[in-house]
Amino acid sequence: MAIKQLSIFVENKKGSLVEIYETLSHAQVDIRAMSIADTQDFGILRLIVSDAEKAAEALKQAHCIVSVTDVIGVAINDQAGSLAKVVRLLTDNDVNIEYMYAFITVSKQYAYVVFRVADNDAATALLQSNGVKMVTEDDIRNL
Repeated sequence: MAIKQLSIFVENKKGSLVEIYETLSHAQVDIRAMSIADTQDFGILRLIVSDAEKAAEALKQAHCIVSVTDVIGVAINDQAGSLAKVVRLLTDNDVNIEYMYAFITVSKQYAYVVFRVADNDAATALLQSNGVKMVTEDDIRNL
């Protein structure tokens, strides 16, 4: 049960981010979560959006370098220790977390956490069998 993540190559120069955000705005795509990692010259902007296909197409038309990656999302109770339990479960079952980031939902009942792992299907099966609520594309669209 994967969700789609956009990864966008961003030059580390004035105006680069605004061009991306305006492109998504004109395409009427809502940003649900984001993470950016940068170096001196460039960055990788990772986004979870309301419509990944529409966003990717709009960004490509704007000459952005963008890729769509399957990641998994989990909904954890928005309270201390909830994330530690999920990370422990993955670690104890030899699931390597390549990176992760989180965001809080509007309801504040859950925090959503996005994980990039090598095997989405295996990680999803493990998490679901241990009662962890998975986040779907519909959940993202309906935020």
